[in-house]
Amino acid sequence: MEGKKMQAVLYVGHGSRVKEARDQAARFMEESMGNNTEPIQEISFLELSHPTIEEGVRRCVERGATRIAVVPVLLLTAVHAKEDIPYELDRLKKRYPNIPMSYGRPFGVHSKIVDILMERIYDQDVVINDDAMVLLVGRGSSDPDVKRDLQEIANQLHAKYPFKRVETCYLAAAKPSFEEGIDQVKQYGHQQVFVVPYLLFTGILMKSMEKTIRKLSAPNQEFILCEYLGYHPNLQEVVFERTTEAVGVGI
Repeated sequence: MEGKKMQAVLYVGHGSRVKEARDQAARFMEESMGNNTEPIQEISFLELSHPTIEEGVRRCVERGATRIAVVPVLLLTAVHAKEDIPYELDRLKKRYPNIPMSYGRPFGVHSKIVDILMERIYDQDVVINDDAMVLLVGRGSSDPDVKRDLQEIANQLHAKYPFKRVETCYLAAAKPSFEEGIDQVKQYGHQQVFVVPYLLFTGILMKSMEKTIRKLSAPNQEFILCEYLGYHPNLQEVVFERTTEAVGVGI
């Protein structure tokens, strides 16, 4: 008689050297578990934090998982999602050949996340000028899909909300850099600039942006740094969608 099937979900966050960022990500993934009915759910991190993916998979197996759906809790489809996590899973599939593992999608371009960006702007509790523009700041990657996706998100934000301009820049590994983006914005001359981080949680990159914005002194221009995406019901809904997809692949 065939044994009972036990579906597990393993959430994979990026990881950070900053304890606050690690704790925020862990809390977010743990809260995401409440939206799903799978009997086994665990969290893990790709790098810099514990538990690792290997530790997460082992924990699922120890709890009786007969199949595992792996859900990357990452904003965009880049090298981490395309290569690093699949490489680790391929290694673990050899260790657990009788445990099928399905792999889900990162958040990607999603209208629910575009709405969060606008909410982060509203959170600043300032009157939005007719002249206002947005500088959307991504983490950055050498993967061209990241630039394509962030530009699509910027286009959706521009189409949905009344800003004069929405530009993109990156904190690492892609052009224009954050500094180049700021310099370009200064030339545009918009009186009000909302700098919106396309980041899930706090961390070294966010703290670096705060320092840069504090040092800015552009005449007749106000730079307003908004909060990162952080916790939001919309993100929980996106995680649920991606989890449902990943579990479905494993059935």
